[in-house]
Amino acid sequence: MAGQASLDLRYFPSAVAFPNQKNTMFSPSGSLQPELVYESADRDDRFTFTPFIRLDADDKRRTHSDIREANWLHVGSNWDVVVGIGKVFWGVTESVHLVDIINQSDAVEDISGEQKLGQPMVNFSIEQTWGVFNLIALPGFRPRTFSADNARLHGPLPIDAYNETYESGQGKRHIDWAARWSHTFSDVDVALSHFQGTSREPLLRLQNRAGTIIAVPHYNQIGQTGFEFQLTTNNTLWKAEAFSRSGHGKRFYAAVAGFEHTLYGVFDSSMDIGLLMEYLSDNRDPSLAPSSSADNDLFAGLRFVLNDIQDSTALFGASIDLQSHATFVVIEAERRLTDQLKAQLTGRFFVNVPDAVPLSFVRSDDYVELSLDWFF
Repeated sequence: MAGQASLDLRYFPSAVAFPNQKNTMFSPSGSLQPELVYESADRDDRFTFTPFIRLDADDKRRTHSDIREANWLHVGSNWDVVVGIGKVFWGVTESVHLVDIINQSDAVEDISGEQKLGQPMVNFSIEQTWGVFNLIALPGFRPRTFSADNARLHGPLPIDAYNETYESGQGKRHIDWAARWSHTFSDVDVALSHFQGTSREPLLRLQNRAGTIIAVPHYNQIGQTGFEFQLTTNNTLWKAEAFSRSGHGKRFYAAVAGFEHTLYGVFDSSMDIGLLMEYLSDNRDPSLAPSSSADNDLFAGLRFVLNDIQDSTALFGASIDLQSHATFVVIEAERRLTDQLKAQLTGRFFVNVPDAVPLSFVRSDDYVELSLDWFF
């Protein structure tokens, strides 16, 4: 058995923006994620079980549990199949993963959407000279998690997170499906994908219940066709993702494209510095589709890799809305303290955020989080 146990402390330097929120400044929490793996003698079969639990001192909805993985993998000569609860990641860009749609975001873990809930699936993969093809059946839907109504990183309106509605009469039992082809041509990696089923992004519908306005998550049926591209040229990675989606009103398109250029051994040291820049575009109708904060944005960042024995890395980046000038700043740094202990520092800052933009409800919820992770 292996796994990870973490102690986390979030610091919110600003007062809350809404009277319904607890004016929390320091918020501790802890999590445990063991991993049990059994592999057959011939290595053709593997069973994985990865539960997750978090206890949070201030957000009752962030105190939650999940099964990240519980699956059987069987490997054939040029194919494999995964049956059970698993994770699938699609995407190549840094600022946002547009085409990554299989797993639902565990939004109480991180507002960036990087953390994912486990997804029931049957994932068949075949590898040939023409590429890798995946066909995925998704027989169970996972609703998005939301912070408690009185917690940080929430907003002024209560969210009925446990009575969501669905366009499909089958609700959570609707069977979604997805397919993806990927291939490498010399220095170019490309992928085409399609997803058909329940949107992972909820549309928040307002309802009046006994004089109180609340938001109810609603999940439409959508079709999304995605594209991924990465070109490696010397010290530079050129990256792009795009999709076309139907089901949220009129069909709309979203894209992100940019590069990461690495400077190796700067200042005659072992340190590498990556220069990142990406442009994000999204032409959805916010009255018909879930809102997006990345509709006309420029992302710029610096990645530091020290190449030391402690595996020290740091990322500093910011996404700037070119119309409203609202800015989302991210800081991510980590350093191994011992063979089993690692420290992580995470920062999320919301700068110059005006009213009526998607980030406005969290503009007073800047935070810095220090985590100590023990691997066993």
